[in-house]
Amino acid sequence: MAIGQFKDVENGEIVNGLEGLEKPFIQEEGKVVSYEDDDDESNETSGGSLWMVLLSTFVAVCGSFEFGSCVGYSAPTQSAIREDLHLSLAEFSTFGSILTIGAMLGAVTSGKTADLIGRKGAMRLSACFCITGWLAVYFSQGALSLDVGRFSTGYGIGVFSFVVPIFIAEIAPRNLRGLLTTLNQLMIVIGSSVAYIIGTIIPWRILALTGLIPCILLLVGLTFVPESPRWLAKVGLDKEFQVALRKLRGKDADITREAAEIQVYIQTLQSLPKARTLDLLDSRYIRSVIIAVSLMAFQQFAGINGIGFYASETFVQAGLSSGKLGTIAYACVQVPITVVGAMLMDKSGRRPLVMVSAAGTFLGCFLAGTSFFLKGQNMLLDWVPVLAVGGVLIYIAFFSIGFGAVPWVVMSEIFPINIKGVAGSLVVLVNWSGAWLISYTFNFLMSWSSSGTFFAYSGFSLLTVLFVEKFVPETKGKTLEQIQACINS
Repeated sequence: MAIGQFKDVENGEIVNGLEGLEKPFIQEEGKVVSYEDDDDESNETSGGSLWMVLLSTFVAVCGSFEFGSCVGYSAPTQSAIREDLHLSLAEFSTFGSILTIGAMLGAVTSGKTADLIGRKGAMRLSACFCITGWLAVYFSQGALSLDVGRFSTGYGIGVFSFVVPIFIAEIAPRNLRGLLTTLNQLMIVIGSSVAYIIGTIIPWRILALTGLIPCILLLVGLTFVPESPRWLAKVGLDKEFQVALRKLRGKDADITREAAEIQVYIQTLQSLPKARTLDLLDSRYIRSVIIAVSLMAFQQFAGINGIGFYASETFVQAGLSSGKLGTIAYACVQVPITVVGAMLMDKSGRRPLVMVSAAGTFLGCFLAGTSFFLKGQNMLLDWVPVLAVGGVLIYIAFFSIGFGAVPWVVMSEIFPINIKGVAGSLVVLVNWSGAWLISYTFNFLMSWSSSGTFFAYSGFSLLTVLFVEKFVPETKGKTLEQIQACINS
């Protein structure tokens, strides 16, 4: 039998990976020798308590809230920072976009960092970078210290963007994995919305200090939650692996099946050579890489970071007397819609959710683009602000329901653990590279053609629908091991 294949003693067939291991089994010398009867798909949580899973998820998504706080910081503070520190538009654009450059560096190192020091260690490191960055922003007296601080927070959230969804996916029961992983995006949205709203009320330096709060909560909370069992198994800490899994599933839960599945999967992967970047081109992994990279690229080229970073100025260009009201509306729309998306994640599935979401962002960008086109032609000028604000709000509503969360959920699910580090770094790097490109060029593109900018974003949204329909598999309800069998079948 080839590596990753096992013999099903019930029918004598060879099955790939864990594709045929749908029941609890007893594993001996790398072969499945018997099964136990159990048709309860949620057995991994029965008899136990979910409180530790929920606590661990809450602690992890403090990093997601921090992510959102960093992303949302620039929109409500633009005019105040420029006035206080005498920054030009180009200098502020650098400040806004340098966050994504730091995040790119964080993305490059995120996978190896998480593999080397663990998921908890990587989150601690990220929190320290964010704390340092916010303090630099608070004490800044000019563009240089402001940019250094923004870069440091960018590095922190670049690592967070990889490790938080990975950690949640690895600790969550499969029947709740989609819902819990989607909380990553929900907390990003809440973080950015809070920054948008309170940034219109409090000074920009005080707003920077509020970014310290989720980091402190994260650092304290990590002392009370277990490490990812899958990572512990991967690095050979078998005793700690059992303790962590037991703590997550409850002292009375039967963890035999889940522990055996993870151990068999880890043993299979450890028999493979150590993953290198070039290994991502291997036929076993290339489809997962293409899917994850493409989803991240489409997510960014649909324009989210340009529209989100400079929402206030966009509303002013559309004809509103002040961007504050539109910015608050933008913030208020994100949160409830993201909650709806989280509820739908494990009901509708990943594919239909992201397709509907991308179709909605197409509509929103098309309406916003039409409004600026009408303004340029001096036509229906009374309708220009309505179409622009309506289009942007439709855009963020549909983006929040799926486009924001699904690519991260899929990324956390489709890579086998032996290449998750190197592949995750590549995927997050692509995401942040796109984020930098969009956030840095947005103001220049709007100066060139406001309507053309939004029409281009709408085109990428349409391409996303077509790509997902043809290439992205459904991962709802499958274990991480079953997903691998599905992708490589």
